[in-house]
Amino acid sequence: MATATANTVDWKLIWAQRGFRYFFLAMFVSLFGSGMNFAGVSWYILSATHSTVKVSLQVIVVTLPGLFVPFLGGVLIDRLDRRYLGVLLDIVRGFFVLATAYIAWRGHLQLWHLYAMTLITGIGSAMYWATVNALVQEVIPPSQFTGANAAVLVGVQSGMLIAGAFVGFLYNTAGIAGILAIDGVTYFVSAYCLYRVRRGYVSPRESQKYPREYSEATEATAEALETGGNPEVAEAGLSLAVYADMKEGFAYLKQQPLVLALGITHAIMMAGVVSANVVLVALANDILHAGPRGLGFLEAGWATGAIVGGLIASQLPPALRMPLYVAACAGLAVGHMATPFVAFLVGAVMMQVLFGFCRALGGVVAQSSLMTIVPRHFMGRTQSAMAILTTVVQLFMSFSLGWVAQGAGLIVAYALLAVLYTGATVSAIRARQLLR
Repeated sequence: MATATANTVDWKLIWAQRGFRYFFLAMFVSLFGSGMNFAGVSWYILSATHSTVKVSLQVIVVTLPGLFVPFLGGVLIDRLDRRYLGVLLDIVRGFFVLATAYIAWRGHLQLWHLYAMTLITGIGSAMYWATVNALVQEVIPPSQFTGANAAVLVGVQSGMLIAGAFVGFLYNTAGIAGILAIDGVTYFVSAYCLYRVRRGYVSPRESQKYPREYSEATEATAEALETGGNPEVAEAGLSLAVYADMKEGFAYLKQQPLVLALGITHAIMMAGVVSANVVLVALANDILHAGPRGLGFLEAGWATGAIVGGLIASQLPPALRMPLYVAACAGLAVGHMATPFVAFLVGAVMMQVLFGFCRALGGVVAQSSLMTIVPRHFMGRTQSAMAILTTVVQLFMSFSLGWVAQGAGLIVAYALLAVLYTGATVSAIRARQLLR
Protein backbone atom coordinates (compact mmCIF):
# COMPACT_ATOMS: atom_id res chain seq x y z
CA MET A 1 0.00 0.00 0.00
CA ALA A 2 1.21 3.48 -0.75
CA THR A 3 2.40 5.61 2.13
CA ALA A 4 -0.27 7.84 3.58
CA THR A 5 1.90 10.88 4.19
CA ALA A 6 4.36 12.99 2.26
CA ASN A 7 8.10 12.48 2.68
CA THR A 8 9.02 16.10 3.32
CA VAL A 9 7.41 19.14 4.90
CA ASP A 10 7.86 22.54 3.28
CA TRP A 11 7.03 25.01 6.05
CA LYS A 12 7.57 28.01 3.79
CA LEU A 13 5.09 26.66 1.25
CA ILE A 14 2.48 26.08 3.95
CA TRP A 15 2.93 29.45 5.66
CA ALA A 16 3.04 31.34 2.35
CA GLN A 17 -0.60 30.48 1.74
CA ARG A 18 -2.71 33.40 2.89
CA GLY A 19 -5.63 31.18 3.81
CA PHE A 20 -3.59 28.97 6.06
CA ARG A 21 -2.07 31.90 7.95
CA TYR A 22 -5.52 33.10 8.95
CA PHE A 23 -6.56 29.54 9.75
CA PHE A 24 -3.55 29.14 12.06
CA LEU A 25 -4.39 32.39 13.85
CA ALA A 26 -8.02 31.30 14.24
CA MET A 27 -6.95 28.06 15.92
CA PHE A 28 -4.47 29.84 18.17
CA VAL A 29 -6.95 32.46 19.37
CA SER A 30 -9.84 30.04 19.71
CA LEU A 31 -7.91 27.55 21.82
CA PHE A 32 -6.45 30.27 23.99
CA GLY A 33 -9.95 31.26 25.04
CA SER A 34 -11.34 27.74 25.20
CA GLY A 35 -8.38 26.52 27.24
CA MET A 36 -8.92 29.26 29.81
CA ASN A 37 -12.67 28.59 29.85
CA PHE A 38 -12.39 24.85 30.39
CA ALA A 39 -9.73 25.06 33.09
CA GLY A 40 -11.33 28.04 34.82
CA VAL A 41 -14.83 26.56 34.89
CA SER A 42 -13.50 23.19 36.09
CA TRP A 43 -11.66 24.85 38.95
CA TYR A 44 -14.67 27.02 39.84
CA ILE A 45 -16.94 23.96 40.04
CA LEU A 46 -14.47 21.97 42.13
CA SER A 47 -13.92 24.91 44.49
CA ALA A 48 -17.64 25.55 44.87
CA THR A 49 -18.74 21.92 45.31
CA HIS A 50 -15.60 19.94 46.29
CA SER A 51 -16.97 17.16 44.08
CA THR A 52 -15.22 15.42 41.19
CA VAL A 53 -18.66 14.13 40.15
CA LYS A 54 -19.77 17.74 39.57
CA VAL A 55 -16.64 18.33 37.51
CA SER A 56 -17.33 15.18 35.51
CA LEU A 57 -20.85 16.48 34.87
CA GLN A 58 -19.30 19.53 33.17
CA VAL A 59 -17.29 17.25 30.88
CA ILE A 60 -20.37 15.14 30.20
CA VAL A 61 -22.42 18.21 29.29
CA VAL A 62 -19.80 19.50 26.85
CA THR A 63 -19.45 16.02 25.38
CA LEU A 64 -23.09 14.92 25.14
CA PRO A 65 -23.97 16.91 21.97
CA GLY A 66 -21.30 14.98 20.11
CA LEU A 67 -23.51 11.93 20.39
CA PHE A 68 -26.23 13.49 18.22
CA VAL A 69 -24.98 16.59 16.38
CA PRO A 70 -22.42 14.83 14.11
CA PHE A 71 -25.13 12.79 12.37
CA LEU A 72 -26.47 15.99 10.83
CA GLY A 73 -23.22 17.92 11.12
CA GLY A 74 -21.24 15.56 8.91
CA VAL A 75 -23.80 15.95 6.13
CA LEU A 76 -23.82 19.77 6.45
CA ILE A 77 -20.01 19.86 6.39
CA ASP A 78 -20.03 17.91 3.13
CA ARG A 79 -22.76 20.13 1.63
CA LEU A 80 -22.03 23.71 2.79
CA ASP A 81 -19.05 26.02 2.56
CA ARG A 82 -16.95 24.96 5.53
CA ARG A 83 -15.56 28.46 6.05
CA TYR A 84 -19.01 30.03 6.51
CA LEU A 85 -20.08 27.16 8.74
CA GLY A 86 -17.06 27.67 11.01
CA VAL A 87 -17.69 31.42 11.22
CA LEU A 88 -21.32 30.87 12.22
CA LEU A 89 -20.39 28.36 14.92
CA ASP A 90 -17.83 30.78 16.39
CA ILE A 91 -20.27 33.73 16.50
CA VAL A 92 -23.06 31.78 18.20
CA ARG A 93 -20.75 30.32 20.85
CA GLY A 94 -19.11 33.68 21.50
CA PHE A 95 -22.47 35.33 22.14
CA PHE A 96 -23.52 32.81 24.79
CA VAL A 97 -20.13 32.81 26.54
CA LEU A 98 -20.23 36.62 26.82
CA ALA A 99 -23.77 36.43 28.20
CA THR A 100 -22.58 34.04 30.91
CA ALA A 101 -19.63 36.34 31.68
CA TYR A 102 -22.09 39.19 32.18
CA ILE A 103 -24.15 37.10 34.61
CA ALA A 104 -21.00 36.24 36.57
CA TRP A 105 -19.92 39.90 36.60
CA ARG A 106 -23.30 40.89 38.06
CA GLY A 107 -22.80 38.33 40.83
CA HIS A 108 -25.71 36.08 39.89
CA LEU A 109 -23.77 33.11 38.55
CA GLN A 110 -25.09 29.65 39.43
CA LEU A 111 -23.87 26.21 38.43
CA TRP A 112 -26.72 25.72 36.00
CA HIS A 113 -25.60 28.83 34.10
CA LEU A 114 -22.18 27.25 33.57
CA TYR A 115 -23.70 23.92 32.57
CA ALA A 116 -26.04 25.65 30.08
CA MET A 117 -23.16 27.62 28.57
CA THR A 118 -21.08 24.44 28.38
CA LEU A 119 -23.91 22.62 26.63
CA ILE A 120 -24.19 25.32 23.95
CA THR A 121 -20.44 25.48 23.36
CA GLY A 122 -20.44 21.69 23.27
CA ILE A 123 -23.08 21.68 20.55
CA GLY A 124 -20.92 24.03 18.49
CA SER A 125 -17.72 22.12 19.18
CA ALA A 126 -19.36 18.84 18.15
CA MET A 127 -19.51 20.22 14.61
CA TYR A 128 -16.70 22.78 14.69
CA TRP A 129 -13.65 20.53 14.83
CA ALA A 130 -14.87 18.25 12.08
CA THR A 131 -15.51 21.41 10.05
CA VAL A 132 -12.05 22.90 10.50
CA ASN A 133 -10.29 19.59 9.87
CA ALA A 134 -12.18 19.27 6.59
CA LEU A 135 -11.35 22.90 5.77
CA VAL A 136 -7.62 22.22 6.17
CA GLN A 137 -7.93 19.54 3.53
CA GLU A 138 -9.32 22.15 1.12
CA VAL A 139 -6.74 24.92 1.58
CA ILE A 140 -3.56 22.80 1.73
CA PRO A 141 -1.96 20.75 -1.09
CA PRO A 142 -2.09 16.98 -0.43
CA SER A 143 1.71 16.77 -0.38
CA GLN A 144 1.77 19.05 2.69
CA PHE A 145 -0.94 17.45 4.83
CA THR A 146 1.53 16.29 7.48
CA GLY A 147 3.09 19.72 7.87
CA ALA A 148 -0.30 21.42 7.81
CA ASN A 149 -1.67 19.20 10.57
CA ALA A 150 1.48 19.77 12.61
CA ALA A 151 1.17 23.54 12.13
CA VAL A 152 -2.50 23.49 13.14
CA LEU A 153 -1.64 21.46 16.21
CA VAL A 154 1.12 23.92 17.10
CA GLY A 155 -1.38 26.76 16.80
CA VAL A 156 -3.89 24.93 18.95
CA GLN A 157 -1.36 23.95 21.59
CA SER A 158 0.33 27.36 21.60
CA GLY A 159 -3.02 28.86 22.49
CA MET A 160 -3.53 26.27 25.20
CA LEU A 161 0.04 26.78 26.45
CA ILE A 162 -0.51 30.49 27.02
CA ALA A 163 -3.96 29.81 28.45
CA GLY A 164 -2.57 27.18 30.79
CA ALA A 165 0.22 29.47 31.92
CA PHE A 166 -2.14 32.39 32.59
CA VAL A 167 -5.36 30.77 33.78
CA GLY A 168 -4.18 30.14 37.32
CA PHE A 169 -2.92 33.68 37.76
CA LEU A 170 -5.91 35.33 36.06
CA TYR A 171 -8.37 33.24 38.05
CA ASN A 172 -7.14 34.80 41.29
CA THR A 173 -7.40 38.35 39.90
CA ALA A 174 -10.09 38.50 37.21
CA GLY A 175 -12.22 35.64 38.52
CA ILE A 176 -14.50 33.43 36.48
CA ALA A 177 -16.22 36.47 34.92
CA GLY A 178 -12.97 37.78 33.47
CA ILE A 179 -11.96 34.40 32.11
CA LEU A 180 -15.32 33.92 30.40
CA ALA A 181 -15.20 37.44 28.96
CA ILE A 182 -11.80 36.77 27.39
CA ASP A 183 -13.05 33.49 25.93
CA GLY A 184 -16.15 35.16 24.49
CA VAL A 185 -14.08 37.78 22.67
CA THR A 186 -11.74 35.14 21.21
CA TYR A 187 -14.65 33.48 19.44
CA PHE A 188 -15.33 36.65 17.44
CA VAL A 189 -11.63 37.08 16.62
CA SER A 190 -11.53 33.47 15.45
CA ALA A 191 -14.62 34.02 13.30
CA TYR A 192 -12.98 37.00 11.60
CA CYS A 193 -9.83 34.97 10.88
CA LEU A 194 -11.83 32.13 9.36
CA TYR A 195 -13.74 34.63 7.23
CA ARG A 196 -10.42 35.87 5.81
CA VAL A 197 -9.22 32.38 4.89
CA ARG A 198 -10.52 32.82 1.33
CA ARG A 199 -13.15 34.62 -0.71
CA GLY A 200 -16.40 33.48 -2.24
CA TYR A 201 -18.54 30.43 -1.72
CA VAL A 202 -16.95 27.01 -2.21
CA SER A 203 -19.07 23.88 -2.28
CA PRO A 204 -17.35 20.71 -1.01
CA ARG A 205 -19.25 18.70 -3.61
CA GLU A 206 -17.44 20.46 -6.44
CA SER A 207 -14.30 18.62 -5.35
CA GLN A 208 -15.75 15.36 -6.66
CA LYS A 209 -14.61 16.30 -10.14
CA TYR A 210 -10.94 16.00 -9.13
CA PRO A 211 -9.91 12.41 -9.87
CA ARG A 212 -6.61 12.71 -7.95
CA GLU A 213 -8.52 12.39 -4.67
CA TYR A 214 -9.95 8.97 -5.46
CA SER A 215 -8.54 5.51 -5.13
CA GLU A 216 -9.91 2.77 -7.36
CA ALA A 217 -11.84 1.34 -4.42
CA THR A 218 -13.37 4.72 -3.66
CA GLU A 219 -14.45 5.24 -7.27
CA ALA A 220 -16.05 1.81 -7.36
CA THR A 221 -17.86 2.47 -4.11
CA ALA A 222 -19.15 5.85 -5.28
CA GLU A 223 -20.34 4.40 -8.60
CA ALA A 224 -22.15 1.56 -6.87
CA LEU A 225 -23.83 3.96 -4.46
CA GLU A 226 -24.88 6.32 -7.24
CA THR A 227 -26.55 3.50 -9.16
CA GLY A 228 -28.39 2.38 -6.02
CA GLY A 229 -31.02 5.07 -6.33
CA ASN A 230 -29.70 7.62 -3.80
CA PRO A 231 -29.82 10.60 -6.21
CA GLU A 232 -33.50 9.94 -6.90
CA VAL A 233 -34.24 9.61 -3.20
CA ALA A 234 -32.44 12.89 -2.54
CA GLU A 235 -34.81 14.68 -4.88
CA ALA A 236 -37.72 13.78 -2.61
CA GLY A 237 -36.61 16.30 0.00
CA LEU A 238 -33.85 17.53 2.25
CA SER A 239 -34.53 14.95 4.96
CA LEU A 240 -34.14 12.10 2.49
CA ALA A 241 -31.00 13.73 1.10
CA VAL A 242 -29.51 13.83 4.56
CA TYR A 243 -30.36 10.18 5.10
CA ALA A 244 -28.82 9.28 1.73
CA ASP A 245 -25.61 11.11 2.59
CA MET A 246 -25.40 9.37 5.97
CA LYS A 247 -25.95 5.98 4.34
CA GLU A 248 -23.28 6.73 1.74
CA GLY A 249 -20.81 7.76 4.45
CA PHE A 250 -21.34 4.61 6.53
CA ALA A 251 -21.00 2.47 3.40
CA TYR A 252 -17.64 4.10 2.70
CA LEU A 253 -16.38 3.49 6.25
CA LYS A 254 -17.39 -0.18 6.15
CA GLN A 255 -15.17 -0.69 3.12
CA GLN A 256 -12.16 1.10 4.61
CA PRO A 257 -10.70 -0.91 7.56
CA LEU A 258 -7.60 1.31 7.67
CA VAL A 259 -9.73 4.44 8.06
CA LEU A 260 -11.69 2.69 10.82
CA ALA A 261 -8.55 1.64 12.68
CA LEU A 262 -7.02 5.13 12.50
CA GLY A 263 -10.33 6.72 13.45
CA ILE A 264 -10.88 4.44 16.45
CA THR A 265 -7.37 5.09 17.78
CA HIS A 266 -7.69 8.84 17.30
CA ALA A 267 -11.14 8.89 18.90
CA ILE A 268 -9.92 7.03 21.99
CA MET A 269 -6.97 9.39 22.37
CA MET A 270 -9.23 12.44 22.06
CA ALA A 271 -11.70 11.01 24.56
CA GLY A 272 -8.91 10.31 27.03
CA VAL A 273 -7.54 13.84 26.79
CA VAL A 274 -10.89 15.52 27.48
CA SER A 275 -12.13 13.14 30.19
CA ALA A 276 -8.78 13.29 32.00
CA ASN A 277 -9.63 16.86 32.98
CA VAL A 278 -11.93 15.38 35.63
CA VAL A 279 -9.00 13.86 37.53
CA LEU A 280 -6.45 16.54 36.60
CA VAL A 281 -8.13 19.22 38.73
CA ALA A 282 -8.38 16.72 41.59
CA LEU A 283 -4.69 15.86 41.14
CA ALA A 284 -3.74 19.54 41.46
CA ASN A 285 -5.99 20.05 44.47
CA ASP A 286 -5.82 16.81 46.47
CA ILE A 287 -2.37 15.34 45.75
CA LEU A 288 -0.19 18.26 44.66
CA HIS A 289 -1.97 20.86 46.84
CA ALA A 290 -0.95 23.41 44.21
CA GLY A 291 -4.18 25.38 43.77
CA PRO A 292 -5.26 27.03 40.50
CA ARG A 293 -1.67 28.04 39.72
CA GLY A 294 -0.61 24.42 39.89
CA LEU A 295 -3.41 23.52 37.49
CA GLY A 296 -2.13 26.23 35.18
CA PHE A 297 1.37 24.75 35.24
CA LEU A 298 -0.01 21.28 34.50
CA GLU A 299 -1.98 22.61 31.51
CA ALA A 300 1.07 24.50 30.27
CA GLY A 301 3.21 21.37 30.58
CA TRP A 302 0.76 19.36 28.47
CA ALA A 303 0.68 22.06 25.79
CA THR A 304 4.48 22.37 25.73
CA GLY A 305 4.83 18.67 25.10
CA ALA A 306 2.17 18.84 22.41
CA ILE A 307 3.97 21.62 20.54
CA VAL A 308 7.25 19.71 20.59
CA GLY A 309 5.51 16.49 19.58
CA GLY A 310 3.74 18.15 16.67
CA LEU A 311 6.94 19.67 15.32
CA ILE A 312 8.85 16.41 15.61
CA ALA A 313 6.03 14.40 14.03
CA SER A 314 6.05 16.65 10.98
CA GLN A 315 9.71 15.81 10.31
CA LEU A 316 9.62 12.06 10.87
CA PRO A 317 10.35 9.83 7.87
CA PRO A 318 7.34 7.72 6.82
CA ALA A 319 8.97 4.50 8.00
CA LEU A 320 9.05 5.74 11.60
CA ARG A 321 5.62 7.36 11.85
CA MET A 322 3.46 4.31 12.46
CA PRO A 323 5.89 2.59 14.90
CA LEU A 324 6.08 5.80 16.92
CA TYR A 325 2.30 6.14 16.66
CA VAL A 326 2.00 2.79 18.46
CA ALA A 327 4.70 3.79 20.95
CA ALA A 328 2.88 7.05 21.74
CA CYS A 329 -0.31 5.18 22.65
CA ALA A 330 1.67 2.77 24.81
CA GLY A 331 3.42 5.70 26.50
CA LEU A 332 0.06 7.23 27.41
CA ALA A 333 -1.07 3.95 28.95
CA VAL A 334 2.05 3.46 31.09
CA GLY A 335 2.31 7.13 32.03
CA HIS A 336 -1.25 7.41 33.34
CA MET A 337 -0.73 4.37 35.52
CA ALA A 338 2.25 6.11 37.17
CA THR A 339 0.85 9.66 37.43
CA PRO A 340 -0.89 9.52 40.85
CA PHE A 341 2.35 8.32 42.44
CA VAL A 342 4.21 11.46 41.30
CA ALA A 343 3.27 13.68 44.24
CA PHE A 344 5.37 16.78 43.49
CA LEU A 345 4.53 19.56 41.03
CA VAL A 346 7.65 19.46 38.85
CA GLY A 347 7.34 15.71 38.34
CA ALA A 348 3.63 15.98 37.57
CA VAL A 349 4.32 18.74 35.01
CA MET A 350 6.93 16.53 33.33
CA MET A 351 4.36 13.73 33.08
CA GLN A 352 1.99 16.18 31.42
CA VAL A 353 4.75 17.13 28.98
CA LEU A 354 5.05 13.45 28.07
CA PHE A 355 1.30 13.09 27.60
CA GLY A 356 1.11 16.17 25.40
CA PHE A 357 4.02 14.92 23.30
CA CYS A 358 2.46 11.48 22.77
CA ARG A 359 -0.98 12.90 22.00
CA ALA A 360 0.40 15.38 19.47
CA LEU A 361 2.55 12.83 17.68
CA GLY A 362 -0.37 10.44 17.41
CA GLY A 363 -2.75 13.17 16.31
CA VAL A 364 -0.53 14.45 13.50
CA VAL A 365 0.10 10.95 12.14
CA ALA A 366 -3.58 10.00 12.28
CA GLN A 367 -5.02 13.21 10.82
CA SER A 368 -2.48 13.54 8.00
CA SER A 369 -3.02 9.89 7.08
CA LEU A 370 -6.80 10.30 7.05
CA MET A 371 -6.59 13.46 4.92
CA THR A 372 -4.54 11.59 2.36
CA ILE A 373 -6.69 8.46 2.31
CA VAL A 374 -10.22 9.88 2.60
CA PRO A 375 -11.72 11.69 -0.44
CA ARG A 376 -12.59 15.32 0.26
CA HIS A 377 -16.34 14.88 -0.14
CA PHE A 378 -16.32 12.10 2.49
CA MET A 379 -14.12 13.94 5.00
CA GLY A 380 -16.93 15.68 6.88
CA ARG A 381 -18.81 12.43 7.45
CA THR A 382 -15.60 10.58 8.35
CA GLN A 383 -14.62 13.23 10.90
CA SER A 384 -18.15 13.23 12.30
CA ALA A 385 -18.18 9.45 12.65
CA MET A 386 -14.97 9.75 14.65
CA ALA A 387 -16.58 12.50 16.72
CA ILE A 388 -19.53 10.24 17.57
CA LEU A 389 -17.22 7.47 18.74
CA THR A 390 -15.17 10.00 20.71
CA THR A 391 -18.35 11.24 22.38
CA VAL A 392 -19.46 7.77 23.43
CA VAL A 393 -16.08 7.03 25.01
CA GLN A 394 -15.89 10.49 26.63
CA LEU A 395 -19.32 10.17 28.20
CA PHE A 396 -18.48 6.79 29.67
CA MET A 397 -15.03 7.88 30.88
CA SER A 398 -16.15 11.25 32.27
CA PHE A 399 -18.88 9.72 34.41
CA SER A 400 -16.70 6.77 35.42
CA LEU A 401 -13.69 8.91 36.34
CA GLY A 402 -15.74 11.29 38.47
CA TRP A 403 -17.48 8.45 40.29
CA VAL A 404 -14.33 6.32 40.72
CA ALA A 405 -12.14 9.24 41.81
CA GLN A 406 -14.64 10.26 44.49
CA GLY A 407 -15.41 6.71 45.65
CA ALA A 408 -12.21 4.71 45.15
CA GLY A 409 -9.52 7.37 44.79
CA LEU A 410 -7.35 8.90 42.10
CA ILE A 411 -5.08 5.85 41.76
CA VAL A 412 -7.97 3.71 40.52
CA ALA A 413 -9.23 6.54 38.29
CA TYR A 414 -5.86 6.91 36.59
CA ALA A 415 -5.66 3.12 36.20
CA LEU A 416 -8.94 3.31 34.29
CA LEU A 417 -7.37 5.88 31.94
CA ALA A 418 -4.42 3.53 31.47
CA VAL A 419 -6.81 0.76 30.40
CA LEU A 420 -8.41 3.13 27.88
CA TYR A 421 -5.06 3.97 26.29
CA THR A 422 -4.20 0.28 26.19
CA GLY A 423 -7.20 -0.13 23.90
CA ALA A 424 -5.87 2.70 21.72
CA THR A 425 -2.53 0.89 21.52
CA VAL A 426 -4.20 -2.27 20.23
CA SER A 427 -6.08 -0.27 17.58
CA ALA A 428 -2.88 1.54 16.55
CA ILE A 429 -1.14 -1.82 16.07
CA ARG A 430 -4.00 -2.87 13.80
CA ALA A 431 -3.63 0.32 11.73
CA ARG A 432 0.12 -0.26 11.38
CA GLN A 433 -0.49 -3.79 10.13
CA LEU A 434 -2.97 -2.57 7.51
CA LEU A 435 -0.48 0.03 6.22
CA ARG A 436 2.17 -2.60 5.52
